[in-house]
Amino acid sequence: MEKWQWDRFFDAFPYILDGLKVTIQFTLLGSLVAYTLGLLFAVIGRLGIPVVTQALWLFIEFVRSTPLLVQIFVLYWVVRPPLLGELPIETQRLLVGVAALGVHYACYTSEVYRAGIDAVPRAQWEAATALNLPRTRTWTDVVLPQAIPRVLPALGNYTIAMFKEVPLLSSIVVLDMVYQVKTVYAANTGGAGPEAWFAVGLTFLMLSYPCSLLVRKLERRVGSI
Repeated sequence: MEKWQWDRFFDAFPYILDGLKVTIQFTLLGSLVAYTLGLLFAVIGRLGIPVVTQALWLFIEFVRSTPLLVQIFVLYWVVRPPLLGELPIETQRLLVGVAALGVHYACYTSEVYRAGIDAVPRAQWEAATALNLPRTRTWTDVVLPQAIPRVLPALGNYTIAMFKEVPLLSSIVVLDMVYQVKTVYAANTGGAGPEAWFAVGLTFLMLSYPCSLLVRKLERRVGSI
């Protein structure tokens, strides 16, 4: 058994910090897509158009029932060449990564939004109808201002989960923390040993755990409203 080498542990952090910028970038952009698309899915599901609702349900179930890594590969190797082939390769990877994360988690956040919308008292819908509010104003002025605060803790949990899923994008050469250690650090030091991987795991823990505590605090605050 090899002796633990602290210098290899500390030497990994410059590479990890380089990858951390990329990890945070994909997390934020992916969350933006997931939140926006998830809300759109939830609203479309409430429109009551049978064909559209059924098609949306099938799409959501398909995405939720297949691994994110497979979806990344399909987007990168099948969808990307004809649609994004003229763009710089880094831009292609950015778009594919954000799309994969965003669409995958949108299929989960749509259920979160649906639960929040269903929690709005029926009397609020009836009052909007009695006031003859247009459907758009009913959603923007009555329903969503009440529904969205209720679901913020759940959305926060999905953001944390997405942050920990970004390393899957290293499979398409996205330069996140895992890729930096697996490839760049390993090439410069003769291999990425357990010390480097422990440093990566510790970095994820140091960032994810405080965020989890904030989400729990938000859950208690929302629950007391």
